Amino acid sequence: MIIGGVWTSVCVMFPALDAKAEGFKVYAVIDASGDPSEMASRTTLARFTQAGVIPISANAVICEMHRTWNRPDAAQLAELYFMVSPNYRAVMESYNKAQEVARQQKK
Repeated sequence: MIIGGVWTSVCVMFPALDAKAEGFKVYAVIDASGDPSEMASRTTLARFTQAGVIPISANAVICEMHRTWNRPDAAQLAELYFMVSPNYRAVMESYNKAQEVARQQKK
């Protein structure tokens, strides 16, 4: 189960702990949630770890679902990466250009 929410210490914490108690493998998307203070975030993260809830980032969730670029919806997945990490678009453009140049040199 993947959970994100407004406040990590409340909106994520309570359903995450309940789901873990029910036997689910639970991932808490830390950067898709927030807290009113750094202390609240730190104590929540510690509590997650103690309870067996797995802290994860939004980018890691996308990557785990993605797995490979060799799939029909790769372009749509790239758009998700661009939202999470806008600089990733530059990486993709650079890679695509390098591939284009390599193909041209083979001709």
